[in-house]
Amino acid sequence: MSASIDNTAIQPTPTVTVGLGPVSFEEVVRVARSGASVELSDESLAVIADSRTRIQELADDPKPVYGVSTGFGALASRHIPQELRTQLQRSLIRSHAAGSGAEVEAEVVRAMMLLRLSTLATGRTGVRPQVAEAYAGMLSAGLTPVVYEYGSLGCSGDLAPLAHVALAIIGEGQVRTAEGELLPAGEALAVAGMEPITLAEKEGLALINGTDGMLGMLVLALDDLDALVKLADLAAAMSVEGLLGTDRVFAADLQALRPHPGQAVAAENMVRVLADSAIVASHRGPDCARVQDAYSLRCAPQVAGAVRDTLAHARTVAARELASAVDNPVVTLDGRVESNGNFHGAPVAYVLDFLAIVVADLASISERRTDRFLDVARNHGLNAFLADDPGVDSGHMIAQYTQAAIVSELKRLANPASTDSIPSSAMQEDHVSMGWSAARKLRRAVDGLTRVLAIEILTAARGIDLRAPLTSSPATAAVIAALRQEVPGPGTDRYLAPEIEAAVRLAASGTLVAAAESATGPLS
Repeated sequence: MSASIDNTAIQPTPTVTVGLGPVSFEEVVRVARSGASVELSDESLAVIADSRTRIQELADDPKPVYGVSTGFGALASRHIPQELRTQLQRSLIRSHAAGSGAEVEAEVVRAMMLLRLSTLATGRTGVRPQVAEAYAGMLSAGLTPVVYEYGSLGCSGDLAPLAHVALAIIGEGQVRTAEGELLPAGEALAVAGMEPITLAEKEGLALINGTDGMLGMLVLALDDLDALVKLADLAAAMSVEGLLGTDRVFAADLQALRPHPGQAVAAENMVRVLADSAIVASHRGPDCARVQDAYSLRCAPQVAGAVRDTLAHARTVAARELASAVDNPVVTLDGRVESNGNFHGAPVAYVLDFLAIVVADLASISERRTDRFLDVARNHGLNAFLADDPGVDSGHMIAQYTQAAIVSELKRLANPASTDSIPSSAMQEDHVSMGWSAARKLRRAVDGLTRVLAIEILTAARGIDLRAPLTSSPATAAVIAALRQEVPGPGTDRYLAPEIEAAVRLAASGTLVAAAESATGPLS
């Protein structure tokens, strides 16, 4: 399925304070991936307590109020007497914790918990302060509830995944510690010095009615893709260099004729990576008979730039969602408790699907550049498949097969989840967003893109080495030097899979981009 679960110990980082305003992208990443502890602001605790008084008033009112003194969903018509309301909240969480499949990654669950806490901190949900403090306490203690791959339709939000989280604060279900140990939730809470929460009116519903799972995965994907678009520019520049392409098409004045902002950034990155390349200079003169490079080389900034512009749109949507208080019903600023449809995941689901499309295309153009290196009809003087002794050796022939297999899967993953809808809850929830599914496939797509770009760089480095005695740009030389720390240069065939995985590790860790930036300065 998606990326493997990382249950290694998390290193502590500065505490994130959750208040009335939205948490930032950086804070989500810091809590999810770096294990930052969490606290609630005093102002937020005061607002939470204030709105709880309104919920308590309605709980004492004989008139039924949805989510406070009634059942849920298609069962909302039943008025629940006070003596059964604790059972109602507990039953809600138990019944909705119905996930199945593989465990969801710890970073996703931590992001989801933080985002639900951020909504609780607005005071619009009507929970008691101790409920919000329980989420902060679990995050700070490194306790991650076990959440499963399947179960969310993305409306009303991510019910099943959030219910598995809520199950943990009532002392049920399972959690993983910061060291990855699997424990019963009640036992883990006791070790952390925490008591299980007995949920009161409205609280169970407030813990599960949100888009926090899909939003958390969107924020994490944006963090990954911000790095991968730089890697894509680096890979493209190395391919242009190794395939004796021209850098003239990346000139700023040519890009300005079509003023898409991302395109200009990508082209500038490529120009900087190729600066002072003896390989590029060797065929820049008037005696060069080549008229135009193939689209996969010449149009690299147009594709990578459009990816950047799509990321910018997705970031705008994510920022709006981070600033949202998603619950149903919600406590308004003037004290009303109103039902609403803000939990529907469509805005987030659409951009998750959009990102899967651009990820697939960015990988596709990368694979096309790699393939050019391997074909003697198109690689301008290099051996077939970059093999040491073609026929005896196969060189990188099958590395391109691996790319092609991944790209084919990415095309399937680009099919939108958000266009599907399966009615649920006796037709009360008759249109759902499938945003969780869109997010899960995007995570797999991001992993695939990383691998495709790593293979392009691995192949381009080999091609550039084979251009000796011509020398590459300082940036490319630095990248190849970093790669050669783990992957030897050209030679007879070797066991290739470990070399691909080494390149993937260097790509995913940011090592390759950092090597290029040691010569270019920060890339955009």
